[in-house]
Amino acid sequence: MKRYFGIYGGQFVSETLIRVLKELEEAFREFKKDKKANEELKNYLKNYAGRPTPLYFAKNLSSSLNTRIFIKREDLLHSGAHKLNNTLGQIILAKFMGKKRIVAETGAGQHGVATATAAALLGMECVVYMGKKDAERQRPNLLRMKLLGAEVRIVNKGSMTLKSAINEALRDWVKNVKTTHYLIGSVVGPYPFPSIVAYFQSVIGKEAKRQILKMEGALPDSVIACVGGGSNAIGIFSGFINDKNVELYGIEAGGESLELGKHSAALTKGRVGILHGAISYLLQDEFGQISKVHSISAGLDYPGVGPQHSYLKDTGRVKYDVCFDKEAIEGFKLLSRLEGIIPALESSHVLGYLIKNKHKFQNKTIIVNLSGRGDKDLPIIENIGLFDDINKQLVNL
Repeated sequence: MKRYFGIYGGQFVSETLIRVLKELEEAFREFKKDKKANEELKNYLKNYAGRPTPLYFAKNLSSSLNTRIFIKREDLLHSGAHKLNNTLGQIILAKFMGKKRIVAETGAGQHGVATATAAALLGMECVVYMGKKDAERQRPNLLRMKLLGAEVRIVNKGSMTLKSAINEALRDWVKNVKTTHYLIGSVVGPYPFPSIVAYFQSVIGKEAKRQILKMEGALPDSVIACVGGGSNAIGIFSGFINDKNVELYGIEAGGESLELGKHSAALTKGRVGILHGAISYLLQDEFGQISKVHSISAGLDYPGVGPQHSYLKDTGRVKYDVCFDKEAIEGFKLLSRLEGIIPALESSHVLGYLIKNKHKFQNKTIIVNLSGRGDKDLPIIENIGLFDDINKQLVNL
């Protein structure tokens, strides 16, 4: 496993956690070699989570945008998003280490739901930290976590979004390291977390590559995924990273605009710094303080990004760009209307980017990673008045 990706990554944490991270690293190495643990994970991914997820040719969307679009349907995974790949893996790893308690953070709520789901299945005590703003705009997922038996602790300080939730989860972990495993939800944080999460999410890319070769007899021209912390993107990119003729695109949240405090595009507008125990690109003010960020999508509302993404940006292997809130909403509507698939607002950024840049992708074969389903986002869509516009359209028919 890589401690650093170029200059990015590392372990910038208190001395208390250095020993715990070393224990985690060693346990993970043993876990990967343990046949029983891996068979358990394989069984749950297949018979409980629903893997492999389909690679679906979106005929209507393809016709609309004059391209060939295949959608990797992580939204069909049990609990509604790619997050379950990682939570099942890490909770089995935690039991392998003898831990009794799980602590996690969540933004959009999908990681929290996936953590609560796996914890219920595998009999682990579960505490999830969630920012007050995210709890308000993602109430359906808040209720799902509680129903699944998790204790949800609302964070009322700081940004009251994902960054603050991570801060509180880390504090909890420091206090309870003997009994508790911190189940981080993305490819962020101190080593070995980025590598562990990437390992459990790599199943997406492995499947997608096998599926596209079977369906098309060739690799795609492009693979596109949304990027917040970046786990779904690293997951699907991993299957194609060594195929130099396949273009990889990571789409960040442009928010309302690229003005300070109105977006979450760390790779596009950020500078190198340290956050949550690792070196990566971050959104910072002129004094090096973490900036306020914004995205219509709670899952992308984060001022940093995983260290591997920072490295892939510098090397040029992945092209990173932004999609703004209004464009993401157009992507949300288009996939819903043309394919009967309601996407998460996170993945809607990819669809909005494709609409805006359809000339660039004409007649190409593209895989879009649909990281999750969008029912969790319907209250947000309702609050911005989209359903009012839909009702007006229906009246005028």
